[in-house]
Amino acid sequence: MNLYIERIADILSKRDDPPLCYVHSFGCQQNVSDGEKILGMLCKMGYGVSADEESADVIIYNTCAVRENAEQRVYGLIGGLKHLKEKNPDLIIGLCGCMAQEEKTVEKVRSTYKQIDLIFGTHAIQEMPRLLYEVITKRKFVYDTNEYKASGSEIEAVRSSSFKASVPIMYGCDNFCSYCIVPYVRGREVSREPKAVLEEVRHLAEKGYKEIMLLGQNVNSYGKNLSEPMNFAQLLRRINEIKGDFKVRFMSPHPKDMTKEVIDAVFECDKVCKHIHLPLQSGSDDVLKRMNRRYTSEQYMDIVSYIREKDPGFSVTTDIIVGFPDESEEDFKATLDIMERVRFDNIYSFIYSRRTGTSAADMPDGISDEEKSERMTRLLKLQRSISEEHYKRFVGKTLEVLFDGESKKPGLMTGKSDEFVIVEAPADESVKGQRKKVKIIKSYNWALYGEIL
Repeated sequence: MNLYIERIADILSKRDDPPLCYVHSFGCQQNVSDGEKILGMLCKMGYGVSADEESADVIIYNTCAVRENAEQRVYGLIGGLKHLKEKNPDLIIGLCGCMAQEEKTVEKVRSTYKQIDLIFGTHAIQEMPRLLYEVITKRKFVYDTNEYKASGSEIEAVRSSSFKASVPIMYGCDNFCSYCIVPYVRGREVSREPKAVLEEVRHLAEKGYKEIMLLGQNVNSYGKNLSEPMNFAQLLRRINEIKGDFKVRFMSPHPKDMTKEVIDAVFECDKVCKHIHLPLQSGSDDVLKRMNRRYTSEQYMDIVSYIREKDPGFSVTTDIIVGFPDESEEDFKATLDIMERVRFDNIYSFIYSRRTGTSAADMPDGISDEEKSERMTRLLKLQRSISEEHYKRFVGKTLEVLFDGESKKPGLMTGKSDEFVIVEAPADESVKGQRKKVKIIKSYNWALYGEIL
């Protein structure tokens, strides 16, 4: 990889004006992390960073394949790049990420989108310099969707934030949930060696990063294929020992792997934020079985009960899919029932979207779009009422908040508390990137309001 970076850097050094690159990542935080590595390699080659496609010499779209409408959006955007290629024939346009891992994407691009110069899949990020060198020197279309050994620690990312960073600890997924394309485009689970993860976290802590997000498609099953045995709970404890003023989050765990050992580590490690995102997807055992989630609603509630025994007000958030094929009214009511029992701080809800290539795509579905929308409305209404009541527990308390930007309301800055709750407070830009103690004086159904102490 370094050889091709050096070769491209040598070519670019002969240019009078420094070339620019534009990298746009769609989808999940894993994709964003991959995009930061791609940008890091391009900058090492000598490219500057462009704020938009118009002025770029290299454009890379790092794509998401979770939903088909996301794919259609990407095709619309790359279609719009045709005029840029006509204006600048030397412009290089690349497609990578989950869409690029699918063979059908390569075939469609080659036949329809002649403006695309290179495609590389999720396993071939480290091969990007070699592919780009071929495009530059041979002016031909190249692609690589082969599988390579998961890597990443040697790629220096150019991060989008100076105070929040993500660290992938594993790649791929072994779960094969019936609605999800991820295992097919990301491959099977492979954990990064603990030494590499710990070194990256230590490096970020030394640079002053305030929040580090540990990433994995199934983050709490960490530990597979390691030469040095270590599970996720043990990794959290090792990270907690690293010196520095930083906090740790993780995304996304799976309920089937949420052990008491992991929960104990969350409570006992002072650097780990006191919040767990625990995707439910459905409260119906029948739907969960057809989703191939491999846990029951009772097992899910056992996990929540163990958390709440330790702290009744502990912050739990979740994902919910509404309108899975042939979800009955009773199935849907079972989801509402668990929402009432758990009292989630927040939910991330989605109307089921058929995804070609998954087993759920072939399931019969007798639910109308209108019925799915009506259920989503009911779900959101219930969650708003739960959040409005549940957030009152923070009023009068002092929370630690990492401020990350301006609120839409003038004179206020916004951030997230350790409990992963949005907090607004009167302040100016000087608090951005800082963790402050905030006395909460008011709650809403979506956020908290307070004053910085």
